[in-house]
Amino acid sequence: MKSLKWIIPLAIILIAGMYIAGINNNAVEKQENAETAWSNVESSYQRRNDLIPNLVKTVEGAAEFERGTLTDVIEARSKATEMRIDPSNLDEASLQQFQQAQQEVSSTLSRLLVTVERYPQLRATENFQTFQSQLEGTENRINVNRDRYNAAVRDYNVYIRKFPQKMIVRMLGFDPMPRFEADEGTETAPEVEFNF
Repeated sequence: MKSLKWIIPLAIILIAGMYIAGINNNAVEKQENAETAWSNVESSYQRRNDLIPNLVKTVEGAAEFERGTLTDVIEARSKATEMRIDPSNLDEASLQQFQQAQQEVSSTLSRLLVTVERYPQLRATENFQTFQSQLEGTENRINVNRDRYNAAVRDYNVYIRKFPQKMIVRMLGFDPMPRFEADEGTETAPEVEFNF
């Protein structure tokens, strides 16, 4: 009878410990999935940044190009490649800085491609077409990876906010992760004007 007195509290402690360990392990797995998704986002952006020097060389060599546009692209790429974020310390402010640097690259690349429109002989070159195609594919990959990151973050954030996990995960050091938001101004559709 005396041994039963110790077995019941020990069993309760063991069951509670296993329950807390299960919550911790699920939170760790979901957090790791979100961090892996973040790494894929960074990898996609890095691929785009790796394509830019070759695109710039192609454009530079094929036309007497506007130096300001090329300089802007090179500077934006440089700023974006300097920005490194540790996914385990990802917060709203660092994500916003990262997103702003990448938006600058997107903006300058768009200006470059618009400027290229004035050079039909450049657009017709195989090198330019190849790089433009690779950039388009990379932009699609970036979008897909951002969506996957947001889905993984949503899964993780929902898990750590649900009861009873919410009470336990805070003590274990799990904090919500930020999501990608739409870039400023994208909520307004651009006006298209046709001149006939």
